[in-house]
Amino acid sequence: MQAVVSVDGFIAYPDDSVGPLFDWYGNGDVTVHANDKWSFTMSRASADYVTPFWTGVKCTVIGRHLFDTTDGWSGVPAAGETLVVVTHRPLPSEWLARFPGAPFHTAGSVEEGIWLAKELAGDGLVCVTAGDVGGQAFAAGLVDEVAMDVVPVVLGEGVRFFGRHTGTVLLDDPDAVVQGDRVLHLHYTVRRDSL
Repeated sequence: MQAVVSVDGFIAYPDDSVGPLFDWYGNGDVTVHANDKWSFTMSRASADYVTPFWTGVKCTVIGRHLFDTTDGWSGVPAAGETLVVVTHRPLPSEWLARFPGAPFHTAGSVEEGIWLAKELAGDGLVCVTAGDVGGQAFAAGLVDEVAMDVVPVVLGEGVRFFGRHTGTVLLDDPDAVVQGDRVLHLHYTVRRDSL
């Protein structure tokens, strides 16, 4: 489960805009290619941290709300080679017509989405986006690791990193703490004995 997050735990404002959360993607001098469509310039520390992660992701699981908000990233997964959208509605026919052959799949539940993503990813990494779908996967015990790119900003309100998840789940101490420029990269493993 991964996302860029404010210090107070939000991944976007209530209107889904991200404000300064993504500024670190463009404040450095090292170019990193997320895929064939997007590249970013970031600090060396951030580039060294995100490159193996982005390279390792083979399938990403998102919710329908994020799909609609981003217009399905114009048919190109933001991370990985393929994408699973958790939704109870088919993807819009006009979107499918604009992006024929886009490597996007749908699943009717978070559990089904994770299962399909694992199948599609093979030996690669499955990334679940934070927010409502990520929180559901986290609450269901389907998340093994939590990666946060913490930006030094307090948004005050918005979309929560863990969605509507409540309850206590322990994480191990961070096994990665990397200071970039205007971002702190943290990586945790979920403690299975706390589920």
